[in-house]
Amino acid sequence: MTAILWINILVFFLTFFMMEFMAWFTHKYVMHGFLWSLHKDHHRKDHDSWFERNDTFFIFYAVISIGFFLLWQYDILQIGLAIGLGIFAYGLAYFMVHDIFIHQRFKMFRNATSRYGKAVRRAHKMHHKHLDKEHGECFGMLLFPVKYWKK
Repeated sequence: MTAILWINILVFFLTFFMMEFMAWFTHKYVMHGFLWSLHKDHHRKDHDSWFERNDTFFIFYAVISIGFFLLWQYDILQIGLAIGLGIFAYGLAYFMVHDIFIHQRFKMFRNATSRYGKAVRRAHKMHHKHLDKEHGECFGMLLFPVKYWKK
């Protein structure tokens, strides 16, 4: 394989893993901060719609991902495709774990049989025990404190 392909593979994985930090940071300081008005319906459902105002954050990251695809497409940023795919892959993983596995927005994967599955649900349950924007914990999605593995 060529060096450019290896660089793109590395950038893809780095982007995917950096998105966990971005999700944690955005969740803690933006969603539970100045954009709480968009996120609070995720903690306290105040409407009858299947959609939440919180879903706006998916759109935000999708636009960023598309932006990197376009930078690559128009030969502005050679690693734009790898970055865009890394953001997309993390968004897909986040959607599968958070919206489908944890919150059951689609009735699939109801039983957590793996140790990881049980731990991620436990950590997220601790996050949702706080109904307001203060005193939260476990702001990440795929990574969480070791104590949730031990129970």
